[in-house]
Amino acid sequence: MELEVKIRGLIVDPATNSPIVLLKELDGEGILPIWVGPYEANSIASEIEKMSPQRPMTHDLLRNVIAQMGGVVNRVIVTELRDNTFYAVIEIVSDGQTFLIDSRPSDAIALALRTDSPIFIREEVFEASRHSDIEKIQADDILDEEVEWPEEIDDVSDYKM
Repeated sequence: MELEVKIRGLIVDPATNSPIVLLKELDGEGILPIWVGPYEANSIASEIEKMSPQRPMTHDLLRNVIAQMGGVVNRVIVTELRDNTFYAVIEIVSDGQTFLIDSRPSDAIALALRTDSPIFIREEVFEASRHSDIEKIQADDILDEEVEWPEEIDDVSDYKM
């Protein structure tokens, strides 16, 4: 079973100084932290803020190529957690055919934002993350307990690269 999620936050892990994207279940309380690279975090943050670069960045280029070839990003899915590494696929529909393209979750999320596509996580990934080393670094441990999260993320200006 797959659970739809939304980006709930983009923060920096104080211990490693690595960016983390927080994905929260739409119909539940589950939060999944995924550590991402600085380039991907910047791409995600710039799309959340709707900042347009003068020239297409990599995720913009990918969106444009898919569209020019008649494809549509139907959704992205975080499919697996193996050895503390998340895996994802981008589901593209073109000419009535569905293609699943292997992707890093950070790239899939950045593309989903640019194509207004939903983001899903397989239920077993949520379950596996609770039983892995990621459990030791829970989102609650990273976040200030008094932070109130907005329903939608409009401003990620606190996020600095």
